[in-house]
Amino acid sequence: MTESISTTASSPPRYQAYGLAVLGGSLYFLGWAGFGFWPLSLLCLVPLWGALELGLGRTWRHTLAVAWLYGTVTCAGGYHWLVEFLDVFSGYGYAASALFWLVFSAYLGFNFAVYGLIYRALRLRGWQTSTVAIPVLLLIEWLYPSLFPTYLANSLQHQTRLVQIADLGGPMLVTIVMALVNLSVYEASRWWPRRGKAPIRLWGLTVASIAFTLIYGTVRIAQVEAEMEAAPVLRLGIVQVNMGIFEKRTQAIEGHRRHLEQSRQLEQAGELDLIVWPESAFVDGLPRTLPTDVARVRQDLQTPILFGGVSTERVDGRRRIYNTVFLADEQGIVRSTYDKTYLLMFGEYLPFGDAFPILYELSPNSGRFTAGTHVRPMTLGKWRISTPVCYEDVLARFTRKMVLEAKPHILINLTNDAWFGDSQEPWIHLVLSQFRAIEHRRYMVRATNSGISAVVDPLGRVVARTGLLTRENLRYDVHMLDGETLYTRFGDWPGWIGLAAVVWMLIRRRDAEQ
Repeated sequence: MTESISTTASSPPRYQAYGLAVLGGSLYFLGWAGFGFWPLSLLCLVPLWGALELGLGRTWRHTLAVAWLYGTVTCAGGYHWLVEFLDVFSGYGYAASALFWLVFSAYLGFNFAVYGLIYRALRLRGWQTSTVAIPVLLLIEWLYPSLFPTYLANSLQHQTRLVQIADLGGPMLVTIVMALVNLSVYEASRWWPRRGKAPIRLWGLTVASIAFTLIYGTVRIAQVEAEMEAAPVLRLGIVQVNMGIFEKRTQAIEGHRRHLEQSRQLEQAGELDLIVWPESAFVDGLPRTLPTDVARVRQDLQTPILFGGVSTERVDGRRRIYNTVFLADEQGIVRSTYDKTYLLMFGEYLPFGDAFPILYELSPNSGRFTAGTHVRPMTLGKWRISTPVCYEDVLARFTRKMVLEAKPHILINLTNDAWFGDSQEPWIHLVLSQFRAIEHRRYMVRATNSGISAVVDPLGRVVARTGLLTRENLRYDVHMLDGETLYTRFGDWPGWIGLAAVVWMLIRRRDAEQ
């Protein structure tokens, strides 16, 4: 199948391309995690490619503007909850928060501006849309620097059979299948009016990829369920006290009392191997020297406790604060800890805050934490536990690094999504974390302050959860698994393939029929 590239002055009106960009971006965020109308994600790229094709006869600036608009609409809709978050915690006011949300959405959405420019360059070198579209998509999903990594694959998390291939190549492998469906629809829309040569090979490849995905998913579900059934059990209790972010600071004694009270309720209901409290459950500073006795934290509890807190030290006369996870054994002794490595802007630090201290005066609710330096596991008897904190569990590459080094039997995420109130963010956070369970075939346990606490099994299914903004406990027996997946071992290999394909096409010109 050949395609013509018009460079004449009789190009369609500009508004058509911009309208398609807005339509495509809206389909993307409505289909993505949060709104969750997932079938839309199988169509969301079609308007983008249509808009980019309309712009091939115009300047590169037009292509940049159209693709950037698509990306900005996508991210503004997907991260609309940032306005409320920034209004509450930055201290800058609603108008400034809304402005930052728009600017931040434009920054995140610039990934598609990059996509559009690379797409244009390759098309003008003679390469077909069916050859260009997917490798460039993989490239931006993989390499574009983003605070919140965005994969098209996140739209499919609740379709269990369709996402099991993530243990082979991570979320980008799922993205490939979804992009093939989009591409087949796009090429069909181009073929139908002209009735030229049908893109049979593309359609065949798409059908084959869907069939493989479904078959693999069915087989792996059966295999992993059998492995879970045969694996040893860890009896877990999770405490969710539902206190606001400011309450945890101003009512620290009440927060501690709630954690103890609910932990006693869990112990009274039956024996447990581990009780998990969320991020910043104990806000008074604890020493970093190990081992250390934390009897004042656990008091009369008999079960080992994994909890989030604050640790402090002085370095060169300056006090450093860390967002730390502690594991206290049956005697209340902490022998291993983990410090959060990826800190959250505005909540845990301010960009350029050290260079311009006045920023902290303007944003008094922001913390000044120091980042951790290792991803070692914590140990509970013979079990190794990795504890990504807060949004670290949405970072596929970071979690893979943690699993490679620590070789954990379980992943336990401690977070405090009270920052985001009654918004979509806690639900989005849960969905994004589910991929980590599939990628490494481990249980992903989430202990949150205000919801949504959950247990995600190694197939990515939420098998137990709490509500949002509720005070409740959760009990579940998880199975402790071991071993490596293909993704654990080789990581984001689809990204490398996408990069190699793009470089090859940039080097080699293909003279298509005009």
